[in-house]
Amino acid sequence: MARYKYTNRKQMEMICINLEDQILPGTFEYALDDIIDNHVDLSIFDNKYKNDHKGANAYPINAMLKIVLYSYSLGIISSRVIEYQCRKNTVFMALGNCITPDHSTIADFISDMEEEAIEIFIKVLLFCDNLGLLGKEMFAVDGCKLSSNASKEMSGTFKDFEKKIDKTRRIVKKLVEKHKSIDDKELKESLEKKIKKYNNKVSKFEKFMKDHEKKRGHRNRERKSNITDNESAKMFSSHGFIQGYNGISIVDSKHQVVIYPEAFGIVGEAEIFKGTMNEARKIAAKAGISKDIFKGKKVICDTGYFSEANCKYIDDNNIDGYIPDQYFRQRDPRYPEKNEYRKRKNLYTQEAFNYDEKNDYYICPDKKVLKSDGKNIKYHEYRGNRYKAKKEDCENCLKQCKCLKQGSKRRQLFITVESPDRTYSNRMIEKIDREESRDIYSKRMGIVEPVFGNVTYHKRLNRFTLRGKKKVNVQWVLYMMVHNIEKILNYGDKYKIKV
Repeated sequence: MARYKYTNRKQMEMICINLEDQILPGTFEYALDDIIDNHVDLSIFDNKYKNDHKGANAYPINAMLKIVLYSYSLGIISSRVIEYQCRKNTVFMALGNCITPDHSTIADFISDMEEEAIEIFIKVLLFCDNLGLLGKEMFAVDGCKLSSNASKEMSGTFKDFEKKIDKTRRIVKKLVEKHKSIDDKELKESLEKKIKKYNNKVSKFEKFMKDHEKKRGHRNRERKSNITDNESAKMFSSHGFIQGYNGISIVDSKHQVVIYPEAFGIVGEAEIFKGTMNEARKIAAKAGISKDIFKGKKVICDTGYFSEANCKYIDDNNIDGYIPDQYFRQRDPRYPEKNEYRKRKNLYTQEAFNYDEKNDYYICPDKKVLKSDGKNIKYHEYRGNRYKAKKEDCENCLKQCKCLKQGSKRRQLFITVESPDRTYSNRMIEKIDREESRDIYSKRMGIVEPVFGNVTYHKRLNRFTLRGKKKVNVQWVLYMMVHNIEKILNYGDKYKIKV
């Protein structure tokens, strides 16, 4: 008969742990511990506490910061899970010197670190430069769109909100009528809960519209607001439409060190380019890295950043910029069959439409009329008149496949009256079409995309958990800081294990 060793889980065990032994050389926690304690000045936090003479002592800033950054390096973003790790995980105990803050203290510490987060980031960036991790010759700019802690369904223009209010009120009216016509007590209670829920929804929409103004874009068009987090935006990402933020990063090419991060609740990347570049220059100057870090250096951006204003900014600041326009790929001689798989091509151009000067309308190839909906409309940087066909005319037209773009419901013509000065854009187009420029632009993905792959896949940042640009920006800056500390560990000689 088999015999087994006796075990007893109720028996008490005294386990001796040396916390110093938990932080081993060559690990992320070892580099983190040394950098925060010896290379980052945390005195900026002192002004936040007013407990010199009375009040409880605060948790040490270095311990709290190390706990948060180590959690982010493991992909732990929940403050409740961080609290649990501080009580059970020996590495957390060692980094935090055995402090056990609760989840609300951890959450408050992160969300209140607006100014301090970027100051610490600057110190870590300076340490990267001291170790020779910055090449300062080529930079890539791009954004990573992530969902926010906000409901996509609670997004829309004020007109959309009015429609939702009317629809909800009609539902409430039907529920009230149903409530009056039945006698079942349980069913009545269920209907009362639904009515209360819908009335609360209406109150939310009405209160929001009363307390907030319409959001306006750079063309003065109304942008979609959001009831849950009005600083976030509805944007298209690789996962479809999301309600979220665009985490922008400017990355040095030598070791993919991030020199400036910021999160924006704005869809258009072109309009935030100049502000981002200016802030990055200020940070580099403040850190003592360079007075003008981009002057005479290569800066590579995606097509979303292309605009006359951005091309002018690059030229004015003596930056060797590479920003392709949206038709960049179509002009590439290396891909002659680039349009082979387009579902609809060779559509009717403006020349196929006849203009009736007397009545001021256009006649399409199917003899339908396109009427003007306004004079002197601004579209991008152009001014002109827009002519539209009727939806019913286009829906029943047999020539639809030769006239409408994929997804369009009716044909429109924009007749340009006033064209902007495209001097700088044209120069950029000429520059980007050169063979050597295309080779330089091809390096963009290898510089900036590994950063986003690291934080979204390895660090599991698949969404922002806080609300509001300031708090979301703190989270983004801390994740970029974790990324930079890993670069220090992997490429800096200071933390390499001598064999």
